[in-house]
Amino acid sequence: MKLFTVVLAAACAAVSASAQAPEVKTAEQVYKNIEQLKGTPAAQLNAAMQFISVSLGVDCETCHVAGKFEADDKNAKKTAREMMAMTAAINKDSFRGQRQVTCYSCHRGSLRPVAVPPVEESDTPTRPAPSAPPAAGTPVPTVDDIIAKYLTAVGGADAMKKITSRTMTGTVMAMGSETAIDLYTKAPNKRVSISHTSPTSESFTAFDGTAGWLGTTGHAAREMSPTEAFASSLDADFYLVAHLKDLFPQLRRGRPAEVAGAMCETIGGSKPGQPPVVFYFDQKTGLLLRMVRSADTPMGRMPTQIDYADYREVDGVKTPWRWTLARPNGRFTIQLKEVKNNVAIDDAKFARPEGEVR
Repeated sequence: MKLFTVVLAAACAAVSASAQAPEVKTAEQVYKNIEQLKGTPAAQLNAAMQFISVSLGVDCETCHVAGKFEADDKNAKKTAREMMAMTAAINKDSFRGQRQVTCYSCHRGSLRPVAVPPVEESDTPTRPAPSAPPAAGTPVPTVDDIIAKYLTAVGGADAMKKITSRTMTGTVMAMGSETAIDLYTKAPNKRVSISHTSPTSESFTAFDGTAGWLGTTGHAAREMSPTEAFASSLDADFYLVAHLKDLFPQLRRGRPAEVAGAMCETIGGSKPGQPPVVFYFDQKTGLLLRMVRSADTPMGRMPTQIDYADYREVDGVKTPWRWTLARPNGRFTIQLKEVKNNVAIDDAKFARPEGEVR
């Protein structure tokens, strides 16, 4: 009887958990005329299309009919499906199902792939310079050394922990235009950025400590996909570098690399179910200069590179006042104008609104 009770309780718990878990709809359940990407979560379909777009250097209308995306009127759409099936077969048959070959492997941003190597145009062809080995006797910094140097560079762990919230105002610069932006952050991991896209409209990107959401004035906010939320959680982590060991079960020092003329130590972090994230620290100053993360799509990985610059000290702690976010399909720069620490911020500021965003 006791065993039956335990089994019954476990079964009920499983049914309850299943009932509470949100249904993940597939692409064919949400969109019309899905052929090659059947079974793909609907939330990943747009990311897959973006990957194809940047890999071939084309826009949506190359394959799709504007306003009628389900139509098969264009031959390019049929060809795209054939190419998707081809790369899937190559990866299945030659790489044990791992996504090693993608659209970008051959196209490299061009509609037509290049099949012939280019001829040399110089008597002294440029070849990548091999990384110089460290001088004999030079100690190689460990992950702990790199993190400790960063904490010292920004003002020390104690000074950093004294700051628990931050408000920032500045501008977003993209494609030759500027837009005002406000950012609110709160320890340990809450963040919202508000771009003032017009006198009557604002755009929101937020992480409330558990989930991320996106919204625009006059429209219902939507919850981020798991991939988007993971990226947003990194941006929201108030003490990110100090938390690296907690965030990533596997953390390793990588090869030194150059960022904007500065040689950097690198740390790669990985965790189950997520692509690796790489952090670049200036060898001289110890400051974080770059973070590169990737998002898995059904077609391949889309990288995001964030460069940090213009470090300034406020209340004994240095933070970057400029960061540039670049993806294969675009880039923008945020330049801060004012930073205030330890400002009281209500948690409601980060919460996803019910109904339309106001």
